Amino acid sequence: MTLPSYLDLQKAFDTVNHSVLLKKLENYRIRGMVLNWFKSYLNSRKQCTSLLTYMSDLESVKYCVPQGSVLGPLLFLIYVKDIQYVVKDSKIKLFADDTNLSLYNTHLDKLFEIANMNMSQLSDWFTLNLNLDKTCYCIIVHVHFALIV
Repeated sequence: MTLPSYLDLQKAFDTVNHSVLLKKLENYRIRGMVLNWFKSYLNSRKQCTSLLTYMSDLESVKYCVPQGSVLGPLLFLIYVKDIQYVVKDSKIKLFADDTNLSLYNTHLDKLFEIANMNMSQLSDWFTLNLNLDKTCYCIIVHVHFALIV
């Protein structure tokens, strides 16, 4: 029996913590001048809001990967790559900010037990790695039962 689950993080690119991303880049052996380039690329960003004639103060951006660039999706995938080690007894597939989780077991009760354990582990990972104030996640589970008489 298979239990596919689809996780969608709203505004996921806006949840990336720069400090955590830079640590993950170091873990992937990106160091020296290249790491300094990424620090400058991420930490030198400021933004403001303007409405008609009003403009807010410039504020430093501490969360997000820049969107509309080639680096945005790549940095996000590097950021979430370690999510595959969080869940056991499941296959996880990532595509940008979408996560697909497939669970398999011959017993329905065991399948749901594994699903609940994995969702708890994923929730812990999301809490540690993402700015949850900027997103919410939606879990869609498709269950197909075949009744054999």
